[in-house]
Amino acid sequence: MKKEEIFLCSICNINSGTCKEDCKFCSQSVRYKADIERYKQKPMEEILQEAQIARDNGALGFCLVTADKGLTDKTLDFVCSVAKEVQKVAPELRLIACNGTATLEQLLVLKEAGIKAYNHNLETSEAFYPQICTTHPWSERYETCQNVNAAGLVLISGGIFGLGESQEDRVSMLESLKSLNPTSVPINFYHHNVALELEPNPLTTDEALSLIKLTRKTLDKAQRIMVAGGRELMFKDRQAEIFENGANSIVIGNYLTTKGRMMSQDLQMLKSLNLEVAKKVQ
Repeated sequence: MKKEEIFLCSICNINSGTCKEDCKFCSQSVRYKADIERYKQKPMEEILQEAQIARDNGALGFCLVTADKGLTDKTLDFVCSVAKEVQKVAPELRLIACNGTATLEQLLVLKEAGIKAYNHNLETSEAFYPQICTTHPWSERYETCQNVNAAGLVLISGGIFGLGESQEDRVSMLESLKSLNPTSVPINFYHHNVALELEPNPLTTDEALSLIKLTRKTLDKAQRIMVAGGRELMFKDRQAEIFENGANSIVIGNYLTTKGRMMSQDLQMLKSLNLEVAKKVQ
């Protein structure tokens, strides 16, 4: 992919708000009773419609996300069935799964169903992780990423900035990510929900831009540095500057439980910057 080409990805929340874990940054945990839409399985026709809209707006990646600690047999079957149906209506999309902790065996089943990549974020440093989650260890997250590599799937792994972590924690997380050699690194900026225990994101826009630059510098072998959740809230009218600081990928459309801006607005932004939308996956 040329430097001036921007890789677009779209997220499809196929199961929402049902997780029993206590991740303090996540409104999908049932523990915090956040005012979000909750459902066990999104209707297939809605998923297929979202896939076609994403494709028609230039997305190459289409991520199937579920809200649980990890893959169960039922979830695995559902994700596989969705993957097979999406391939029928939008074969151009590169299918990504994001379903929590996963074994090598489960990942191989996803691969057989047509999933090309798996997204599992480290979220933050190993040292800080117990401050934001107590129901499972950071090591499980790292192990799942290792399993993705072992399965021969493309690894997508990143984290969240603005959880109350120190700069040392941010550097540590990036070094841990580097050791996993992910192809794509999604960087999220904590988007506060009043139901959650964390304080609102303390980062300034300038600090956030410097963290994108640091991510690019640290993970210099990664094909893509993606700015994902929190982009609109963190950067507002300065969103174009993320590309000057090392980002070459964004999520378009809505996120998991928060709204993004209209896809047409992002496409217009890229056009105004003379940036091309990537047409194929390298």
